[in-house]
Amino acid sequence: MSKLKNSAAVLPEVIRFLKPYASLTILSIILSAASVFLTLYVPILIGDAIDFIIEAGKVDFGKIIPLLIRAAISVVLTAILTWIISTINNKITFEVIRDVRKAAFEKLQILPVSYLDSHPSGDIVSRVISDVDTFADGLLLGFTQLFTGVLTIIGTLIFMFILSPIIALIVVVLTPLSLFVARFVSKRTYDMFKLQSETRGEQTALIDEAIGSQKVVKAFGREDEIMEKYCEIDDKLVKCSLRATFFSSLVNPCTRFVNSVVYAAVGCFGALSVVGGLAGFGSMTVGTLSTFLSYANQYTKPFNEISGVVTELQNSLACARRIFDFIDEKPQTPDKENAVRVTDPSGKVSLKNVSFSYTPEQKLIEDLNLEVKPGQRIAIVGPTGCGKTTVINLLMRFYDVKEGSISLDNIDIRDIPRNDLRASYGMVLQETWLAGGTIRDNIKMGKPDATDEEVIAAAKAAHAHSFIKRLPDGYDTFIGEDGGSLSQGQKQLLCIARVMLCLPPMLILDEATSSIDTRTETKIQSAFARMMQGRTSFIVAHRLSTIREADVILVMKDGNVIEKGRHDELLAAGGFYADLYNSQFAV
Repeated sequence: MSKLKNSAAVLPEVIRFLKPYASLTILSIILSAASVFLTLYVPILIGDAIDFIIEAGKVDFGKIIPLLIRAAISVVLTAILTWIISTINNKITFEVIRDVRKAAFEKLQILPVSYLDSHPSGDIVSRVISDVDTFADGLLLGFTQLFTGVLTIIGTLIFMFILSPIIALIVVVLTPLSLFVARFVSKRTYDMFKLQSETRGEQTALIDEAIGSQKVVKAFGREDEIMEKYCEIDDKLVKCSLRATFFSSLVNPCTRFVNSVVYAAVGCFGALSVVGGLAGFGSMTVGTLSTFLSYANQYTKPFNEISGVVTELQNSLACARRIFDFIDEKPQTPDKENAVRVTDPSGKVSLKNVSFSYTPEQKLIEDLNLEVKPGQRIAIVGPTGCGKTTVINLLMRFYDVKEGSISLDNIDIRDIPRNDLRASYGMVLQETWLAGGTIRDNIKMGKPDATDEEVIAAAKAAHAHSFIKRLPDGYDTFIGEDGGSLSQGQKQLLCIARVMLCLPPMLILDEATSSIDTRTETKIQSAFARMMQGRTSFIVAHRLSTIREADVILVMKDGNVIEKGRHDELLAAGGFYADLYNSQFAV
């Protein structure tokens, strides 16, 4: 994956998102050109009007008034065009921003789980929200001021060369000083704004982490430490922001100084030309000098605006680089074109010579072999970090095996569409996941077309119906992100009800009853036992008393299956499983 290193590398990406709105962009440029022409036409009219004012009592109002009327019409038309241009530019900007955010969110859906596991969620949120907002501000400035500014510079140059080529040449000679200052500063501010954007993402990630783990922070009295870490990042953000702002703020006063020198030179040489004191510069009327001075002012003014825009664009492009880097991240391996559709698998699962590790230097699962018959209940036990949950990740293709293969009904799962594979499993994990919405919507997530009767039946089977009925609006009670104020046990019951409703061909239960009281757990285990009849089930458990009825118990250690068998057989063998089981009941 190529990373966008500088502002120039980002521009092709910006243009790619602008292409669908090429017609609107061209229209904006045409209207901007018309607006600039009218703006430059007014000084000519005013200059001509000045020339008809000879002296007191000798003012030719008959010629002045038509000129003033034409000037007024030009000003009104310019105002109307400016409003239309602003409307068009706003539409282009926010359409592009919508497309960028949509592309980022679409990429989020197809990124491998490994990316999400290795990047702070707060930083991703900062890219999609804050960085895109900053990019939008820069893009809008670019449209509203950059186009008009460039056209104004070109237009005034043409008119000045028509009026006085020599004085216009003086203006052109002095102009590069302004461009040099703007370029010198902008080249150095890009990296500063890039660091500012990255630090802001780091800060957002910390805030997101602090909010999500606030109870842990309070429980362990880590408020001072987390505050110290926040202040450290905040100080870093202040320093890099001040540095970026300081250098970027140099542009405007420096270019203003150069532009004032240009204006003074035009006034000096123009005045000498009017009084005839400068040989070779030709004669110039007072009205023409007035027009020329107006052009000199209009010529230099865009340089101030453009220098400000260029500075803002550096910040904008630095943020754009981060969001485009995210959009250009390598997605998960796509489903094969000739993928085998699987809608109702029997549940035969085979793992052959499977090896996997999250990082190359730290081995985890090596040469794992397992044959699971349809309808079998497979329990996976072992100490923390032995690879139990990793096996589940591989079965669901959240990660792909490094070596070997996993097959479902004799079909390599890499040859099966991910949606088909994952729809074949019903998962209840130790970590609950609930979306903002009603209780009913959360239960129906896996089966949107379920009837209310089916939802209630699933809730009753999961022993969630009683607490749901006690909620203010029952099944229509709205819960916030991650279950809102519901207890951890209630959240887990809703997740179990969700699986009860789907009744998928296979089940994965990863500490599915860890947050439920013992009495309710007994009832849930009974419901699970009925649901697992005829369904291949994988059960990850730390409480070994819950898996005594499993058909096969896999005992894992250091990524390898070291023991395999039924509960009674493993106890009788007196091996590692027996030690684990007895340790839970040791007094």
